[in-house]
Amino acid sequence: MVMKKIFARIAFLIIFLGFVVFESKGEDRKSLSSPNGQLKFTLISEFDQSDFFHLFYQVHFKGGEIVRKSELSIVLDNHLSELAMAIKPDDSYHFVQDMDFVSRKDTSINTTWHNAFGERSIVKDNYNQSSFLFEKRAKPGYRLQVDVRVYDEGVAFRYHFPLNPQGLYYRVMEENTEFVLPEGTKAWYHRWAQAPFELLPLENWVDESERPLTCGLPNGLYIALAEAGLVDYARTKFKIKEGKPGTLVASMYESVDQITPFSTPWRVIMVAETPGGLLEKNDILLNLNEPCKIANTDWIKPGKIMREIAITNGNSKAEIDFSAQNDIDYMLYDGGWYGLPFDFGSDASKVAKDIDLQKWIAYAKENGVGVWLYVNQQALLTQMNEIFPLYKKWGIKGVKFGFVQVGSHRWTSWLHEAIQLAADNELMVNIHDEFRTTGEQRTWPNILTVEGIRGNEEFPDATHNTVLPFTRFVGGIGDYTICYMDKRLKTTHAHQLALGVVYFSPLQTLYWYDKPEMLSDIPETEFFKNLPTVWDETKVLSGEIGQYAVVARRNGAQWFVGAITNNDARKLPVSFGFLPEGKKYKAHLYSDDPTLQTKTKVKIETEIVTSKTVLQPELLPSGGMAIWLEPIE
Repeated sequence: MVMKKIFARIAFLIIFLGFVVFESKGEDRKSLSSPNGQLKFTLISEFDQSDFFHLFYQVHFKGGEIVRKSELSIVLDNHLSELAMAIKPDDSYHFVQDMDFVSRKDTSINTTWHNAFGERSIVKDNYNQSSFLFEKRAKPGYRLQVDVRVYDEGVAFRYHFPLNPQGLYYRVMEENTEFVLPEGTKAWYHRWAQAPFELLPLENWVDESERPLTCGLPNGLYIALAEAGLVDYARTKFKIKEGKPGTLVASMYESVDQITPFSTPWRVIMVAETPGGLLEKNDILLNLNEPCKIANTDWIKPGKIMREIAITNGNSKAEIDFSAQNDIDYMLYDGGWYGLPFDFGSDASKVAKDIDLQKWIAYAKENGVGVWLYVNQQALLTQMNEIFPLYKKWGIKGVKFGFVQVGSHRWTSWLHEAIQLAADNELMVNIHDEFRTTGEQRTWPNILTVEGIRGNEEFPDATHNTVLPFTRFVGGIGDYTICYMDKRLKTTHAHQLALGVVYFSPLQTLYWYDKPEMLSDIPETEFFKNLPTVWDETKVLSGEIGQYAVVARRNGAQWFVGAITNNDARKLPVSFGFLPEGKKYKAHLYSDDPTLQTKTKVKIETEIVTSKTVLQPELLPSGGMAIWLEPIE
């Protein structure tokens, strides 16, 4: 018995020592999987020949590798803070290079939350998480935690810096997180947020690419690389890593100054077997943000909006009357109402145009229409503490932030302070130009929409429009600014109608360049009149990036379907298998018909459909079809 105990202790010691040696000199792998077991994230730690510590990761889906061994690296320069505190500066280039593994903490979450402002009213939040803690060998208190979450929809990870007891200020210089993708991967590259898309291999890019970045893998899978939880940090895009084929690397806009404890934004890798699967799984970005911080959200009202460009008394009345008659919830006074938008001397608390703004705010309210005001960043920066309470007093419903500067740590933090101040004054916001959300609309649902998109004001072609659902809109809300009667359109009118369903925006801008007098005798605009802007359920029925998209969305008992094709004509089956079995619906069908003698050549038909119905519309080049389904009781 004594000998058995001795042998057992010797065996334990051998195993323990082996473990220590393995941790210190060899390669160690620590894995966690998604709730359904299909996705696996593996964290790999190892030492190189110089005894420098390195962290890598891999991602597998259904047993196949989708992200090859990729380095996790972050660069800090704290030497000035260290010198000021009489501490020997840390001279390591990669912050992790002289670290050891300390501990691992595992948690699992499986819950749901209600989203009154999204593409799905019930959001599932289900993941497994591991937090891996490391500490510098010669500098206790210099610690790094890698937080990893694995969802069925994708994986997410971030760097967390626990409290440094010596009170140091941290300066993050670079984040060199790699994404080594399989040979033959191609990406839908776009150089800036409002740029056109190019399908490119992972080589010879002229610049960084925006996020989310959708990639097609050679095995037929699709991934989207994204950022989530960007609130108090600098924006990160993706660039080619020179000298390492097939590798993207995170690229920070600039350095970031922080105080511990703090975390970087999440780096997200979404995975799907179809392009539409990415769009159906994009709640992962919301889930990586904090829950709603607005105690009472009753004043947040999604809806449709039309802008008033000329800013005159006559136009104000016409726009309000048209909006009231067509169930358009809001009217926007566009840039210039308070003076030159780019001039710091313009006063956004006063009306510079010859209109009676208070009269039209009251008239709009009488007619069930709310008023929004456009305010450029110059006035927001200098006046928002004054004008937001004033706008609330005036009865303004929302503010469109114009030409915001984005990317830097300063402007990111400032913008989120502005969003919070707007919420404090019960003002909804629409943020225009290069800004894209990273899921923070969960925290601040007064963010009804943002631009960050090559929209209709630039008159893209239909092929571009069929790229957007599986790229830009994977990242969430987008203000495409739908046009209808403008002669510069490169699509059919049925295509434009369908975009109201295919594209998600809780604040849906309609008739961007149109005036009320241009929209008389256009019967198919009843589709826009009945169209909701938030949804209980969203399904991508079919789609190929740059070719076509068919999206169905439910609000209450009604369904809406949008089908669009690229610049080519195609026969595009639309199956109603998503409808409840045994129920009948009245389908209002809006399609292109060049034989009609009307302004827009949109044919309106109705027929009874069930879950077994399959339509076979033949879409014109750059065409589309919109469908409104009413249940028959």
